[in-house]
Amino acid sequence: MSAPAARRFRSLRGFNYRTWVAGAFVSNLGTWVQRTAQDWLVLTILTNHSAAAVGIVMALQFGPQLLLLPWTGFAADHFDQRKLLIATQAAMGVLALALGLLTISGAVQLWHVYVFAFLFGSAAAFDAPVRQTFVAQLVGDADLANAVALNSTSFNAARMIGPAVSGIVIAAVGTGWAFLINGASFIAVLISLALLRVSELHPHPRAIRARGSFTEGFRYVWGRADLKAILVMLFLIGTFGLNFPIFISTMAVGVFHADARGYGLLSSIMAIGTVTGALLSAGRERPGFGALLAGAALFGLGCTLAAIAPGYWFFAAALVVIGLAALTFTNTTNSLMQLSTEPAMRGRVMALRIGIALGGTPIGAPIVGWVADHLGPRWALGVGAASGFAAAIVAVLALGKGFHRRDVSSKLA
Repeated sequence: MSAPAARRFRSLRGFNYRTWVAGAFVSNLGTWVQRTAQDWLVLTILTNHSAAAVGIVMALQFGPQLLLLPWTGFAADHFDQRKLLIATQAAMGVLALALGLLTISGAVQLWHVYVFAFLFGSAAAFDAPVRQTFVAQLVGDADLANAVALNSTSFNAARMIGPAVSGIVIAAVGTGWAFLINGASFIAVLISLALLRVSELHPHPRAIRARGSFTEGFRYVWGRADLKAILVMLFLIGTFGLNFPIFISTMAVGVFHADARGYGLLSSIMAIGTVTGALLSAGRERPGFGALLAGAALFGLGCTLAAIAPGYWFFAAALVVIGLAALTFTNTTNSLMQLSTEPAMRGRVMALRIGIALGGTPIGAPIVGWVADHLGPRWALGVGAASGFAAAIVAVLALGKGFHRRDVSSKLA
């Protein structure tokens, strides 16, 4: 392996990280199979192409990230992270199996999907911050940025395969089997967690249990101008831009009149961009605000190109640009916030990051869905483009004031 390649994949030298990534990849593959099937089920089977219904599902699935914020960050900072991951992953696997059985039986209704979306989102709300901060225990701070990027590579490699597999499964045997595949995939990540060498982990000091620990996290972020700027950017793009189930499904069905295979292929094509962005991030030594600016601006440009796409394949190419931009932006926010935050505060800070990035979905997804239903899918993508350009303006202001150098660089040195 060449020196640049070895540097890009250096986190894989450790047994624990290799084991974790292998199990996570299988689970991520199942997750993308289910996400694609769930959107298709709501859009084409349970409703008459209602983008608003897809938006409600997204709101219920991501709303718990903000609703449960006082408890999710606390859990990540205070509890045994490996055991907590075992609990959350097992819960999500059971929920996926239950929804699959309900769908195969033919009894599934729209309100069932709403309920399962909320329950799944609640489990994911506890899972996400601990899963992101647990990476530091697997590799240590020295390789944290690289491990975060490789995690995204794994997640988006699964994203490249999963939607296409889902489209084939839906066409061949129905949506219910896609949910069952996801439920079974959680077995892989549970096995990987059980196989980890606990003695080789890099544990960080746990936060001391005390009243007001949640508000302490807010005070910590409020006193950091760099973190506040990142969270404002995350809110803009997370709320109005990261609504891909709405964008892709409404364009595929309403504009290009694609079937399940065509819809799944679009999501897989988008993953080409996200995998590329993840690999570029893995080769980057240190994250910076410059990458945030580039990612946000490119995201706005990609959504603009997708909105004016004259045909299916032009739209697919625009999705590659969007995927590259979105991954560059989100990965950089993850690495910047973790590396510039005190270890005992990371769980609460990352929970706040996820809560802002995904918790805005209950606001943005119904709005974007309404725009798609009443003004058309292209206008919905216009909303996404505006969010990217607005976030880029915030990055320009942050770079102009120079506080990012004072607050971030000193902690990365």
